[in-house]
Amino acid sequence: MQLGDKKLVVQRASVGAKNANAMAQAPVQIQVPGLQLQSGSGPATEVLCLMNMVMPDELKDDEEYEDILEDIREECSRYGIVRSVEIPRPVEGVEVPGVGKVFVEFNSVLDCQKAQQNLTGRKFANRVVVTSYFDPDRYHRRDF
Repeated sequence: MQLGDKKLVVQRASVGAKNANAMAQAPVQIQVPGLQLQSGSGPATEVLCLMNMVMPDELKDDEEYEDILEDIREECSRYGIVRSVEIPRPVEGVEVPGVGKVFVEFNSVLDCQKAQQNLTGRKFANRVVVTSYFDPDRYHRRDF
């Protein structure tokens, strides 16, 4: 394209990228407090851990806690039979493991996989949901 006495060259820009192909190959790291992934999200199980959904302050009020529990149970039931839902609540002056995480136990691994595929990246209360499979034995021991 001619602009005055200069030739203007137009090309697609990748801000900050020195090599456009490097951008497509670079893995994206998501950092979520309390999330430790050893090798991906691990093997599929019947228990799904949902993170970045609830804040500890939202869990203190009994009515709000029940609303959140009902919303999550209802949404997860779209993907299969939900056996149980655990949302650890904060206790004043005590460090409660798993606060801010939601644990959903499904009837089967297949149901859990369907939920994981559909819930990962969804928004809940304007927060992007992050999911991970969780060890059923630890879930039943409440080792969050």
